[in-house]
Amino acid sequence: MSWTDQARNGRLLIVDDAMENIQILNHVLGEEHEVLFAMNGEKALELAREQRPDLILLDAVMPGMDGYEVCAALHAAAELRDIPIIFVTALTTPEDETRALESGAVDFITKPFNVAVVRARVRTHLTLKRQSDALRELTLTDPLTGVANRRSFNDAIENEWRRCGRSRSQLSLIMIDIDHFKLYNDAYGHQAGDACLKQVAHAMLHCAGRLPDLVARYGGEEFVVLLPQVDQQGAETVAQRILEAVAGLAIPHRMSPVSDAVSVSLGVATVLPGEHGDAHQLVRAADQALYQAKAGGRNRYCVARLAG
Repeated sequence: MSWTDQARNGRLLIVDDAMENIQILNHVLGEEHEVLFAMNGEKALELAREQRPDLILLDAVMPGMDGYEVCAALHAAAELRDIPIIFVTALTTPEDETRALESGAVDFITKPFNVAVVRARVRTHLTLKRQSDALRELTLTDPLTGVANRRSFNDAIENEWRRCGRSRSQLSLIMIDIDHFKLYNDAYGHQAGDACLKQVAHAMLHCAGRLPDLVARYGGEEFVVLLPQVDQQGAETVAQRILEAVAGLAIPHRMSPVSDAVSVSLGVATVLPGEHGDAHQLVRAADQALYQAKAGGRNRYCVARLAG
């Protein structure tokens, strides 16, 4: 089986302080799945953040940070708490199993383990994970444009605010409004308006293509682009790209007093979380900059002047 097929079948993280156990599990699961491994809790958390495995097989008893502490740390991180965890351990009492499940694990396998049982339970929990991910995607995606929805954005900005605060990184936000969109709908009809929204959304996706970036429909003809660890200059670069990408679509808009084609106005704001109140202040700043762009003639971006 190719590496691509293994990745498609699920990425597993095996955490055990004994290399012999890792080798056995890798032999059992490595032909069907992509396998990563860590021999201590700290390395497990590092790999989980960097590689985002689909399932973690976790030993309970390890020197230093034990499996229960690893499980607690995973569940404390918003971006990691949905990764299912199976405890694979020599502990065998009902109390041990209860503690594992109460700590957030989805299953409990005792050593020495049965190979067929391990394969079956891994497949089962990967299937459940895929189904859960698909359902979550539906609830977090705007059905018309295919980009993230307002709920997804609200979750993301709170998470990124905390993450950038911890890492002392800047966080940028761009708010975008399609210029005179009501006039567009009046002139061309709502089906054309829907098609316009889709094209503009997809154009913005190509302008903010890093893994942490988020393009979301904020409401109606308004969109937001969240740019973690991006400074003001970088955010302005993205804003300019969006202006050019939307202009490049050349969607006719005969009713617009701004341009013969569909255009957008943008507000850019950048802060260093921790130095400015909360995520709502970043949204307010970007919204105020958007208002300035509209007041200044539209089809342009304005930048909120905030320290940090």
